[in-house]
Amino acid sequence: MKKWQLAILFLVFAVMLAACGADQESSANEADEPETTEEQAPADEGSEEEGTGETEATEDSGSAYPMTISPTISESEGRDGTAYSFADVEFESMPENIVVFDYGFLDTLDALGVEGIVGVANGSTLPEHLEKYASDEYTNIGSLKEPLLEDIAALEPDVIFISGRQSAFYDQLKEITPNVVFVGTQQDDYWNTFLSSVDVAAKMFGKEAEAEEYLAKFDSALEEIKTLAGDYENSLVTMYNEGSLSGFATNSRFGYIYDVYGFTPVTEDIESSSHGSNFGFEAILEFDPQVLFVIDRTAAVNGESNIDADMENDIIKQTTAYKNDQIVYLDGALWYLSGGGLQSELDKIEEVKAALSK
Repeated sequence: MKKWQLAILFLVFAVMLAACGADQESSANEADEPETTEEQAPADEGSEEEGTGETEATEDSGSAYPMTISPTISESEGRDGTAYSFADVEFESMPENIVVFDYGFLDTLDALGVEGIVGVANGSTLPEHLEKYASDEYTNIGSLKEPLLEDIAALEPDVIFISGRQSAFYDQLKEITPNVVFVGTQQDDYWNTFLSSVDVAAKMFGKEAEAEEYLAKFDSALEEIKTLAGDYENSLVTMYNEGSLSGFATNSRFGYIYDVYGFTPVTEDIESSSHGSNFGFEAILEFDPQVLFVIDRTAAVNGESNIDADMENDIIKQTTAYKNDQIVYLDGALWYLSGGGLQSELDKIEEVKAALSK
């Protein structure tokens, strides 16, 4: 082979080697660079999921909405025999303007630190621990039995909480807002309906932890009062109303003193009604309970009462309860008007404990 041919051959071979090196370098560079489009999608989606998680965490207080709230009682019967039905309510968001008739539920909202209460039934006697709601900061929406419908409408409430005393106005209140929730207790299932009302408040306003913490206080309180109740063979719950008495059995409005507190009823032969059955002083002497509980309705409604003079008559003075200083006068506003609240139910237990431990 001639020298010039050999030179050309070497030149071609060198060019081919150079080209191969360039291709290998290019491939190496491509391998080092991050891929785009389809391969990047999972990373982007992961970032979006992380962002969504942060949003959900931020919005935990309202994440339960929309929310359906059921009444504590779906049906009830008024004192005139009229039947009333209460419907579930669908809430799109947490209510901000709150109107409350039921003092027990007001008590629970107060205990849980719920804000946004704009209207309260100041026309009736507020319990001492709720007297701050009698200030001008809260609009008076009437009494427990006579709502001021125009004043309520002017508040543009997001929700109205009612109980048995407002049952007759249920439809009229629903014309103001469809969000009318029945949160009252049921006399033959008082304790469970009380707990249901607490559950309504806790869920609606994101106060589950606060409610659980408060309810934990009842565990020790109920243990103590049940131990105390075991010291007595029998008891009787009555209500005083302007010189007259009515008695309550286990399945009645105040039957939880027997069922939950653990006191033994002196008799089961008492007609069940929201105001108890007529119970004369002679009947109390006949049954002769060791402990006589007396709820002062007169003081709750009128602010004044002659209960001491009326109760300490010659007949009552013959009873075992009187002789042993075991007539327990119970705060009327607390027991008759504001029962069914976290604070009031705990206060009731403490009142009984204090009276029988002296």
